[in-house]
Amino acid sequence: MSQEFKGRRVLVAGGSRGIGRAIAMAFAQGGASVSICARGAEALEATRKEIAQLGVTAHSAVCDLGHEGEIDAWVNAAAAALGGIDVLVNNASAFGAADTVAGWESSLNVDVQAVVRASRSAQPHLLKGQSPSIINISSISGLRPSTRTAAYGAAKAAVIHYTGSQAAMWARQGIRVNCIAPGSIEFPGGVWAERKVSNPALYQGILASIPFGRLGSAEEIAEVATFLASDRARWVTGQTIAVDGGQMLGA
Repeated sequence: MSQEFKGRRVLVAGGSRGIGRAIAMAFAQGGASVSICARGAEALEATRKEIAQLGVTAHSAVCDLGHEGEIDAWVNAAAAALGGIDVLVNNASAFGAADTVAGWESSLNVDVQAVVRASRSAQPHLLKGQSPSIINISSISGLRPSTRTAAYGAAKAAVIHYTGSQAAMWARQGIRVNCIAPGSIEFPGGVWAERKVSNPALYQGILASIPFGRLGSAEEIAEVATFLASDRARWVTGQTIAVDGGQMLGA
């Protein structure tokens, strides 16, 4: 990758593994300084070290994205460490799939409220940033009804709707806001890697629904994220891009 993000400051919420890690690494490979947060200290530090090895400023903080105070602390510490904020990626999810009180509470608190809280915390810094933008990570589950992941899907639908509202509210302030809706993404330690073992029938059913005959990779989501944050997408805001290998085409 070229150094198109040299001098840019990027925050990735939920950036220690999977999609978040791939996004953080992609920005770092493009020359950006990067801050990541997550709950697991060990994975967080391992990813921070990988980012630092690319020769850019790497910052991390243990943060429970279900708590507003911890989000504010991370965002402000990251802004201080990096010298500002140009890009915020809201990636975290509680994966509260079940249609239960617990499923709804975790989905709304992390998948939705963390987006709202992190965006509000970052806004004053973004207003002083270079080509500022926010990228929210939703899911194709938010684009259609689901009997298997009702709470998760509804929360992700809220993220998609809020993306458009954010874009409209902040456009005159020069902040672009876009969303990525990944399909089924497989990575070590992720949900689909686990389902491949624990529920092979479900895994094979999902696999059969994807025209290209495979699940997606975290790096394929990262490539879209870096495009949306780049000057090549300077006239793109308020959009949700499904990155699913055609998975929804067979729905």
